[in-house]
Amino acid sequence: MTDHIAKAYDRDLEALGRKIAEMGGIAEKMLSDSIDALVNLDEALGRSTIAADPRLDALQREVEEAAILTIARRQPMAVDLREIVAAIRVSGDLERVGDLAKNIARRAVKLAGEPRLPRAMIGLRHMGEIAALHLKEVLDAYAQRDTAMARQVWESDKDLDALEDSVFRDLLTFMMEDPRNITFCTHLLFCSKNIERVGDHATNIAETVYYVVTGGNLPVDRPKGGEAAIAGGTSA
Repeated sequence: MTDHIAKAYDRDLEALGRKIAEMGGIAEKMLSDSIDALVNLDEALGRSTIAADPRLDALQREVEEAAILTIARRQPMAVDLREIVAAIRVSGDLERVGDLAKNIARRAVKLAGEPRLPRAMIGLRHMGEIAALHLKEVLDAYAQRDTAMARQVWESDKDLDALEDSVFRDLLTFMMEDPRNITFCTHLLFCSKNIERVGDHATNIAETVYYVVTGGNLPVDRPKGGEAAIAGGTSA
């Protein structure tokens, strides 16, 4: 490439990076706020979290459009092409994290008028903290192109899986103790699955970091914890 084209391409990549960084910030805040809204049954915070989602959706579309335009204009190859593919992948995962946070916030709004069951929130709060940490770490890994940090997040996903199993058992216990808890705890079961799925998207981003830096892929089978590990072992 000529120097002029190289500089223009660098500007394209920097613009993509800024959009991904903005998406990451929004997704992290939406996740944190949705967990706080759920744990505290804060209807106002739940609604403000839901209201943040359209901006994340718009940014994801902008990243895809800019990436496609850059490919058409610059015809990148090798690591340059991987950078653009990575931006598309990461933007998709962050958009899904926003959707999952929005789902949690919607349930927080729905539950705001229900009787509280503080014991049921302990495990969910812990799950939310772990998922938020994984998301932050993997976004740092993407920004720094740090494969070691990315792999650490990838391997830590089993901890979130194991915790989801524990939360599942606790919520079932609360429902059996008192049938009046069934509706409330059913909503929380869906929330725990949403949080676990956030962890899956963090591992997707970790895999993308590894791909963009090395051109290779992490192992196909992710480490699993809890019931997922038992099921995997049984099928083998």
